[in-house]
Amino acid sequence: MPSPSLVPDEPPLDLEHLSRMTCGEQGLERDVLAMFAAQAGEAAGRLGRQPDAALAHTLKGSARSVGAFRLADAIEAYEDDLRSGADMAIVLEAVQAEAERVCAAIDRILKRS
Repeated sequence: MPSPSLVPDEPPLDLEHLSRMTCGEQGLERDVLAMFAAQAGEAAGRLGRQPDAALAHTLKGSARSVGAFRLADAIEAYEDDLRSGADMAIVLEAVQAEAERVCAAIDRILKRS
């Protein structure tokens, strides 16, 4: 499934997508976001220490499922660079920055309730 097009002010999470994926159940949304934030933070750090195609692929799918499309796109670029043997410093920085942005948004959401 292709990700939506990127725009500069695109929020880190598509909350309408998340709501559709969780059938609007707010408790489930919160649980999913909490699990994803824990996974995303740890996985982005691991990708920085050791390239891992399987971990990147898993994180990309999870990001898409919660509506973190910019993060998924950054991970897809990581996967492309990993396959091609390109210097991954810039794309890895993008993955880590977007993972931090998503995790910060999730923290704000979870603290609201």
